[in-house]
Amino acid sequence: MSMLKREDWYDLTRTTNWTPKYVTENELFPEEMSGARGISMEAWEKYDEPYKITYPEYVSIQREKDSGAYSIKAALERDGFVDRADPGWVSTMQLHFGAIALEEYAASTAEARMARFAKAPGNRNMATFGMMDENRHGQIQLYFPYANVKRSRKWDWAHKAIHTNEWAAIAARSFFDDMMMTRDSVAVSIMLTFAFETGFTNMQFLGLAADAAEAGDHTFASLISSIQTDESRHAQQGGPSLKILVENGKKDEAQQMVDVAIWRSWKLFSVLTGPIMDYYTPLESRNQSFKEFMLEWIVAQFERQLLDLGLDKPWYWDQFMQDLDETHHGMHLGVWYWRPTVWWDPAAGVSPEEREWLEEKYPGWNDTWGQCWDVITDNLVNGKPELTVPETLPTICNMCNLPIAHTPGNKWNVKDYQLEYEGRLYHFGSEADRWCFQIDPERYKNHTNLVDRFLKGEIQPADLAGALMYMSLEPGVMGDDAHDYEWVKAYQKKTNAA
Repeated sequence: MSMLKREDWYDLTRTTNWTPKYVTENELFPEEMSGARGISMEAWEKYDEPYKITYPEYVSIQREKDSGAYSIKAALERDGFVDRADPGWVSTMQLHFGAIALEEYAASTAEARMARFAKAPGNRNMATFGMMDENRHGQIQLYFPYANVKRSRKWDWAHKAIHTNEWAAIAARSFFDDMMMTRDSVAVSIMLTFAFETGFTNMQFLGLAADAAEAGDHTFASLISSIQTDESRHAQQGGPSLKILVENGKKDEAQQMVDVAIWRSWKLFSVLTGPIMDYYTPLESRNQSFKEFMLEWIVAQFERQLLDLGLDKPWYWDQFMQDLDETHHGMHLGVWYWRPTVWWDPAAGVSPEEREWLEEKYPGWNDTWGQCWDVITDNLVNGKPELTVPETLPTICNMCNLPIAHTPGNKWNVKDYQLEYEGRLYHFGSEADRWCFQIDPERYKNHTNLVDRFLKGEIQPADLAGALMYMSLEPGVMGDDAHDYEWVKAYQKKTNAA
């Protein structure tokens, strides 16, 4: 029996809008959930998803992906890669799984909101597949680290991290709850799938897959590649939504959503992906620097897509470009210094050879961040490790929930961007962070970061030990130097030789 080509019937079968008889259109698609913004149903029916797929095709493809990933895992299970892997790479996996795995499950809720409440039939269709994608991503990224729980309790944080009050988990929840759990379906399609997934998720998975392969971790590489191919498909949902908003006089609102989402995504990935690519990944396995990867995969992509859709580059674009040289270095230094407050072991990544690489990729690194590492290294060489750990907590931004970090040394530019609102003083790490708050203060005003809770007396005893207890961190879980300070020996030799 002959079969019709998909293009001959696809558009007809996925056009599932109808005129309701027993309820009104507004009752069927309430504005607070659909986010139609006064745009007619007829306009939303023009939504044209760029990536078309049918259910039989979807099931077949996903089955092949899972079979491949799980088969590779089973085949390499006895290889014992984790036991002989570079400790920095092990930390990369523990950080990734803890920050991402459960949020993949949460993303299925965001996709479900679009699948039910989006007025665009194409959006509902794509979101149904996206919902199943995210459920799969959560399952596979919990299953893979579970095999390593016998090696260390840090692997258990793939499931535990997001349930705790650890500061990085608070930052991740704040970001993902904003993008996924508290927005209408149109906002989700733009802020989550366009701004976050089109760019930053693809960067996380493409970059990690490449580095994993170079590091010899073919299990992790196959897992990440399997997920990334899904992300590249359901990340296409936001573009058609943006096009409809722009065509119907909603450009300013669309631009604002894009600007907020890109900035918030950038700040999270400056602490999640930047340190991994430039410090944790073994030097011989680094394909590109974080900045090079960002410029190739994010900056060029967003510039092209935004202009093609009739939008502008975010107003803070020049600051964003400058931050590519700076922000993640500060985040990395802060995470390593406050290493007892995280569930993974941060890799310092500042051996003499690595510092040469950092200076090559980021000219001026030695005169800025290098000066801070000089002090840390001297203290370790002189047997004063107690001077390389904190006694208190840093100032944390009230938007991104990350430490306020700026460039030290010859480029010292630290600034606390403050704002008083309804009698409360808020602190922000940048003008863009403060702007995100100012345009929608009711959304963010009641949130408290870790330091806010400390100052309110919610953390007892009111010291670093009490904060570690509050964050569910204890010996055997709290972080330390990934390489057990082996990198310091090269500097000790230089000191002894002198």
